[in-house]
Amino acid sequence: MELHSLKVFQTVATEKSFSRAAEKLLRTQPAVSLAVQRLEAELGERLIDRSGKELLLTDAGKIVFDFSRRFENLELEMANSLAEMRDNSAGVLIVGANESTSLYLLQHIVNYRRLYPKVKVRVRRSLSSKIPGQLIDGELELGVISYDPQDERLHSQVIYTDHLAFVVSPEHRFAQRGTVSISELGMETFIAHNVLSPYREIVLREFQRQRVPLNMDVEMPTVETIRRMVARNEGVSFLPKMCVEQEVEKGLLCEVRIEELNVERKVHLVTPKRRALSHAARAFLEVVKSPE
Repeated sequence: MELHSLKVFQTVATEKSFSRAAEKLLRTQPAVSLAVQRLEAELGERLIDRSGKELLLTDAGKIVFDFSRRFENLELEMANSLAEMRDNSAGVLIVGANESTSLYLLQHIVNYRRLYPKVKVRVRRSLSSKIPGQLIDGELELGVISYDPQDERLHSQVIYTDHLAFVVSPEHRFAQRGTVSISELGMETFIAHNVLSPYREIVLREFQRQRVPLNMDVEMPTVETIRRMVARNEGVSFLPKMCVEQEVEKGLLCEVRIEELNVERKVHLVTPKRRALSHAARAFLEVVKSPE
């Protein structure tokens, strides 16, 4: 089986179109269709359901697509290794992070780029829940998440300790208060992030234990939209302190401590145990560990 056929199939599956895949691969549509047909014949399985308006992968197609991505990652790893053999400071560093932990990486990336300007840095935004699996499958070399994955195939170390901050608008009735009781929050409108996290569950359990209603009437897709809603006094929210630090310093948001709720948030740097890290990844670990 040729890797080229797998690349053609992967492009068709990603684009969900033979014509768009042909444009991307700079080939004719009949050539792309023929390559996929040959792969199907070689494997003895139908990979794409062509009966509907939109191309859909069959069960066999989903399996082959998953392996095609792994082959692609191995090819990239090989290219990185060869680049490092020729130039010890070159290569590609791929780090997985979600929206909030990406912010923590900014200064480390700046420091790293000053030391290794030839290394290409790619931060892939992903759900925290998916990053451990992507590390195990070889899609990522490093991952930054806000929990311990507790997987024997991964090594995890705490690199930053943060906390959940309860934030309100400067116009809010709590803005001038240093602390409030959780019992005072039953009438508040909470603006929540619509991505589930263990910290959200901690907050939910504490409100339930205190028998205080938690009115999450608004859910937003990004931290930025939540910050803006809170700043407009459309509600209150719990957000990682690292995500609101600048806004609090500038007076755009106010952080108020809740007496009964102090949720520490640990940021973990996660690496695969059984796979050797590239020079680029090892160098990044050293940058993260070194004092500012």
